[in-house]
Amino acid sequence: MATHNFSIEFFPPKTPEGAEKLRATRVKLSELHPKYFSVTFGAGGTTQQGTLDTVREILAAGEQAAPHLSCVGGSRASIRAVLADFKAAGVNRIVALRGDLPSGYGASGEFRYANELVEFIRAETGDHFHIEVAAYPEVHPQARSPQDDLQAFARKVQAGANAAITQYFYNADAYFQFVEQTQKLGINVPIVAGIMPITNYTQLMRFSDMCGAEIPRWVRLKLASFGDDSASIKAFGLDVVTGLCERLLEGGAPGLHFYSMNQAAPTTALWQRLVK
Repeated sequence: MATHNFSIEFFPPKTPEGAEKLRATRVKLSELHPKYFSVTFGAGGTTQQGTLDTVREILAAGEQAAPHLSCVGGSRASIRAVLADFKAAGVNRIVALRGDLPSGYGASGEFRYANELVEFIRAETGDHFHIEVAAYPEVHPQARSPQDDLQAFARKVQAGANAAITQYFYNADAYFQFVEQTQKLGINVPIVAGIMPITNYTQLMRFSDMCGAEIPRWVRLKLASFGDDSASIKAFGLDVVTGLCERLLEGGAPGLHFYSMNQAAPTTALWQRLVK
């Protein structure tokens, strides 16, 4: 695993208690020596300060940090200011996303697509930032077609992205086919697989409905059959996701990006299985 691009994602805490909890989580997960921690960025920049504060704390602890930056609802001036803040904080890696429009937002700002954001970052800051973008092996839920989605991904890479992180998925074939299709288009940036540990059936169903990630029928039925037996859900989920990670790494995935949900135990349990 040491040769792979292994990273862990957090979301910025909203309360002092959440900040304390995340601090403890980060200390535990730093023992796994990830390449970097990423920190999400709310729609329209709603958690912008929280993202920056969390990133500063990670950097101060001697870890690498990559803030997410979403452009929907943002202006060139506001994104320029955020980039300046990131540079001043010592950030040299960014996850550049279109982002979802917050409810109640009218106009979508000066950026419509992530490739426009990537172009802007490159124009403003040259090669200062290593830029990661999103990829959707199971197709973005708002894409008109799989072909359109693939072209949208290609535009982000052509605009200057260095690498990609996928939406989470549980179907390894979808990932391998996506990578193959990108290579046919001449795209050869690393596409790191996004991994969501399975710990809570209801929460997983809700997230997956929102982001278009498919839960295989046999996994869904098995999880549902456990009812409120959280120990069985976690044990089965660990088996399923460990198997997925092993297959991805054996098949040539350049790395794994764990959606930690600000918890240390699920990612740690997966990691321990994978390094055996």
